This record gives sequence, C-alpha cells and structure tokens, in this order.
Amino acid sequence: MDCGYFRICPMGVWKRCFGTFHRNEKGGYWDRSSHFGQCSQFLRYTYCCGAGKTGYARCGRIENARQLFDMMPKRNIVSWNALIAAYAQHEPIEESLILFCQLQQTDIKPDRVTFTSVVTACATLAVLDYGKHLHGHIIRAGFESGISVGNALVSMYVKCGNIDDARLLFNNIERNTVSWNAMIAGYAQHSHCEDALELFSQMQHAGVKPDQVALASVLSACASLAALEHGKRVHSHIIRNGFGSYLSVDNALITMYSKCGSIEDAFQTFDMMSERNVISWNAMIAGCGQHGCGKEALKLFAQMPQTGIEPDQISFVSALSACSHSGLVDEGLQLFDSMCQDYCITPREVHYACMIDLLGRAGHLDEARDFMKSIPFAPDANVWGALLGACRMYGNIDLGKHAAECLFQLEPQNAAKYVLLSNIYAAAGRWDDVAKVRRIMKDRGVQKQPGCSWIEVKNKVHTFMVEDKSHPQTEEIYSTLEDLARQMEAAGYVPDTNFVLHDVEMEQKEHSLYHHSEKLAIAFGLISTLPGIPIRIMKNLRVCGDCHTATKFISKIVQREIIIRDANRFHHFKDGLCSCGDYW
Repeated sequence: MDCGYFRICPMGVWKRCFGTFHRNEKGGYWDRSSHFGQCSQFLRYTYCCGAGKTGYARCGRIENARQLFDMMPKRNIVSWNALIAAYAQHEPIEESLILFCQLQQTDIKPDRVTFTSVVTACATLAVLDYGKHLHGHIIRAGFESGISVGNALVSMYVKCGNIDDARLLFNNIERNTVSWNAMIAGYAQHSHCEDALELFSQMQHAGVKPDQVALASVLSACASLAALEHGKRVHSHIIRNGFGSYLSVDNALITMYSKCGSIEDAFQTFDMMSERNVISWNAMIAGCGQHGCGKEALKLFAQMPQTGIEPDQISFVSALSACSHSGLVDEGLQLFDSMCQDYCITPREVHYACMIDLLGRAGHLDEARDFMKSIPFAPDANVWGALLGACRMYGNIDLGKHAAECLFQLEPQNAAKYVLLSNIYAAAGRWDDVAKVRRIMKDRGVQKQPGCSWIEVKNKVHTFMVEDKSHPQTEEIYSTLEDLARQMEAAGYVPDTNFVLHDVEMEQKEHSLYHHSEKLAIAFGLISTLPGIPIRIMKNLRVCGDCHTATKFISKIVQREIIIRDANRFHHFKDGLCSCGDYW
C-alpha cells in the first residue's frame, strides 16, 4: 500500500483501521509489524502519528507505540496522552509516571486526559505519596472538579486504602455513576460495610440508578455483615430493574446468600443462572464447604468439566477446604493429587495450608507434620497456622509450641497465634505458661482482638461482647439467659469450663460461660423475632466448644433453628443437633 494514502487519511479513518485489525481498502488485513515499517515514513505528521500510536496501544503492541513516539520529531499533548494512557494500562505501568515527569520538562502542559491516566497508574501501583503529590498538581492546574479526574482520584485513594480522603474528595466533586461505584466499592473492600450500605441508599435517594458494579459491591457488603434482609432487598431491586442476567451480579448473589447463612437461596440463584463462569462454580463450591456440605461441594466440582469449565487454583482451594470441614480426608488427598497430575496446576501455599488443615482437623498430626516436609518452599503463616489450630483441637503441646514459635517469627504482631498457644496451655492447666505468653504479648505490644457476635433484626445490626451490658434490652436479655440456663441444666447440659481460659474458681468459670457474646446474641434474637423464624448469628472468632454444646440444647428447647457463622464456617443447629456433626 502506498504511504501517500496515510498522508491524506483523516484521523477518524486511521482509528477505524486499527479498530478493525487494520482492514485495507481491498477488504483484507495487513500485518501490524509491516504496517509499522510503512508508517515510519510519515512520522513528521504529528497529528496522524498520535492517532496511529493510539491504535498500536489499543492492540496491546505498546512497544511499537513507544517506537513511533520516540521517532517523532515533534510531539503534542495528544501524542503524550496516548502513550501515557497506554502504559497506565499495560506493563511496565511505572513507565507512565516516568513519561509524565518527562512531559513536565517540556513546554507542553498536561490536560485532564493526562492527569486521569497518571492518577490511574498511581492507583494500580498503590503509590499513595506520589498520588497525593499529583493531587496537589491537579488542584493547582484547576482540574480537580472534572468528573474524569475526580473519579480517578477517588479510585486512587480507595485502592491505596485511604478511605477518609476518598470520601472527602467524593463529597466535593461533580459525581456520576462511576463516582458512586468507586466509593461504594471502596467501603465494601476495606471493611466499611455499613458505610457502603448507607452510601448505596444515598445513591438511590440522589436519583442515580445503581448499575451492576454498584449492585455487586453492595451485595459484597451485605455478605460481610451477614445482613441477609438487606441483601434480599437488593436482590428484589435487581429483579425489578432487570439486572438478573448480569453474571457479576449473580455471582455476588451466590456469595451473599452463602455468607449470610442461606445456602438454599444460594443454590436457587446458581440453578437459575442462564450462564455460569468459573467464578460462579467456585462461589457455590466455597459456599457448600462453609456450610459443611462437603459431598455436595465435590459433586459440583466434578460437574464443572462436564460443562466445559476447567477448575482453576481457586476451585481446588474451595474444594479442599470443603473436604477439610467435612472430614473427607481420602477425598481431599485424591483431589490434591488430581490437581497436580490431571490439571497440571502447581500447588501454592494456600493449597498446602488446606492439606495441613485437612489432616490436622482429622487428628492426623503426625501425617500433617510429615506432609509439611514435602512442601518445596518454606511454609508460610497459613501452613503453620493450620497446624497450630489442629494442635489446639487435640492438645498437642510440643508440636503446638513449635508451630507457634515459627508463627511468631513470620507474623510477630498477629495476636490470634499467641492466643491459640495460650489456649493450648490453659486447656492443659499450665497457667504459668499462659502468663508467660501474655507477658510476651504485652512486651511486644500485641493486643488480642476481642470476641464479638452480632445479629441483624429489623434491618439493624446489634453487636455483643462477652458479658456485655450496653444494650438497651440488657435486663431482658440476661433474664432470658437465666431461664434458658435452668432449662438446659434440667435437660442435662453441663458447662464445659475447659473453655474458660483463666485460672479462677469453678463457679466463676460457669458464670462467665453463660455470658459469652454468642449466647447474648441468641437471647436477643429469641426476644426480638417471631417464633419459628431462624436466628442467624455471626461471630468474628471461632465459636467455643461450650457455646457449641449450649446452642444445641437451646435449639431443642425453643424449637428454633439457630445458624452461627464463626471465623471458619457455618453451624446449623436444629432439634439438638449441629450440621457439622461436632466436627469443626
């Protein structure tokens, strides 16, 4: 093709050529690399060269775009913006920041497009300090109020974890749907879930229609809070506004229902999906695992390849975790071998941690220790943590101490690991060792995360700590617990004082057990909901053994299903039994 064609080719035609894989006037296609050689003769035409460079960048040939840029005898802001934007979206992303610095050394002033791209690069790289410096530059240039630049800044602060500055900026810019999405997603991703729900409500009141991005984010917030009723209202909004066909929304619904304790609704959503991807299957398998439905999880895993979807690394993590929570040791071992042999997936730290957890929960501590020796790299905190948790369950003091010491080196500020070792000593009555662990925590400035439980009633989340008396209905809650205690003892319940991790008198231990946070939340649920309605409790730590036993008695006495989600899994208590089969 004669290069004269390009000299007279308008910019729009050039862009259309790149948008259609370089279709020529004869309806054929030409090779990108040969096209680059032909184009090099007219690089003095800066305007067209900028358009051509954009085409190369969109095709992912950023090296060709850079060659064109470097060969240009003269550049304008379009040329700079095209390459900066390309690097902001492709590796090496740092190059976009370097180019921006080079641009500042010229007489060409950056515009809104420039700043949007560079801020996007800062967000991807999570370089908050440089992002703040850039924000100052944007203010001085008078571009902060622009929608594209403002949205990019909000996203940058969110991705860098600076939620407060993101919200401050959000409140002072012109907003569109992208602005709301970025802020809601930021709240959901950084555990400000109640703020995410509140902002979602404000978005609707402002007359801005939520799209699939906002809906997926707010469903994630509902999942984290276990706010089932709120999640159901969002689901109704999805149905009314025709978002039910969006894959990302359906996937978020599966996760929300699973994490809110309604595995039946999760299955119903999954079964009604017209299209599924690997994320859909992974979410459903993970949900089954969390609810102790290990065999159902393995059935789903086996169905995946039959639908043309290959399991990925996350699929195996979900399936192995399901085996662990259900005691399916042989199936888990076979699954691990299949991952390596049948799917050629190299196990990562998380897969080995699942295997140690699988063996450890089943009481095979020696096999777990031997399996660790086969790990081709130094075990990480997840692996040692799984072993320490198993030692806590089975009272293996020596191995638990060794695992804890390794964890203290890897995660010296993780209080949970110190607490686990302290619990091992306390269960064995070694109070001097308990005191020693607590002194180490104090010396290192490590603070234990307090246990808490919460329940959603009438769209409001109520939170309880151990022996909490801050709730307005405290008197009624404690009175209900006293009545339950009498009925439980009459039915044969004996408090398990092994779970009181302090060297105090037996009577004081029993009194402390009755006022654990999950028991307070259950009592509040009983007095605040209608008979027959399941009570759903969430706890930030592992439910203690005594509370597990007590909840089985309570479920039979009050004839209510009680669902507790702790840090590891779900427990469905009904008629005096738990879905975990006392295996957790």
